[in-house]
Amino acid sequence: MGTLGRTIYTVGFWIRETGQALDRLGCRLQGKYYFQEQLSRHRTLMNLFDKVPVVDKDAFVAPGASIIGDVQVGIGSSIWYGCVLRGDVNNISIGSGTNIQDNSLVHVAKSNLAGKVLPTIIGDNVTVGHSAVLHGCTVEDETFVGMGATLLDGVFVEKHAMVAAGALVRQNTRIPSGEVWGGNPAKFLRKLTDEEIAFISESATNYCNLAQVHAAENAKSFDEIEFEKMLRKKFARRDEEYDSMLGVVRETPPELILPDNVLPNKAPKAS
Repeated sequence: MGTLGRTIYTVGFWIRETGQALDRLGCRLQGKYYFQEQLSRHRTLMNLFDKVPVVDKDAFVAPGASIIGDVQVGIGSSIWYGCVLRGDVNNISIGSGTNIQDNSLVHVAKSNLAGKVLPTIIGDNVTVGHSAVLHGCTVEDETFVGMGATLLDGVFVEKHAMVAAGALVRQNTRIPSGEVWGGNPAKFLRKLTDEEIAFISESATNYCNLAQVHAAENAKSFDEIEFEKMLRKKFARRDEEYDSMLGVVRETPPELILPDNVLPNKAPKAS
């Protein structure tokens, strides 16, 4: 930083300090009538007395999600925007490669009609669709819970089973492997095809890859975000005919290219 740069920085510092001093003076003059801004109380990870969330370093927890109390999240899993996982009166366990999509709720049971104390256990490579509710239930590996589905206390979903979107699965219902259940109350609809079973694993992999992109984006600093805004403006897509008239050849900078593993119908490049 040269002499001019240091001078500008110093003047800017004085102006900011003066503004803060005037703000404090104004608050004192207003007395009890001054406006006081409250900080947000939201915490993505929140202890509850001695109950502490344990989230693997390679898991993605979106800003705006809430993981409270005795909750474990395994490697490669993702908890998306607006989700609430509340392990207050019992524990929640989520395996590896599982995705809990936006606005879903996972809770546990301390007491119910059967007198059972039930945790919520979700296995590996499970997909839980948007706005689903899982309460005191067990979901085994490689299962699929559709959007808006509700699983009540004691429900047990076996491996390679699927709960249809909007289904209400009643207490203590067991959904066998390879079956689709749906409706309110949920009932057996049909058997899953081999393609649908393969899709369950594929869905989990896709969300695992997508979570890495979101994690990287959320980790960017303010300067990186502003720099990318400038790049997008500079390298905005134009009509090819428009560019050819100007003699412009546009190449998208690497900072603006999505990774291969999140683009449809495109295999990752070999390393």
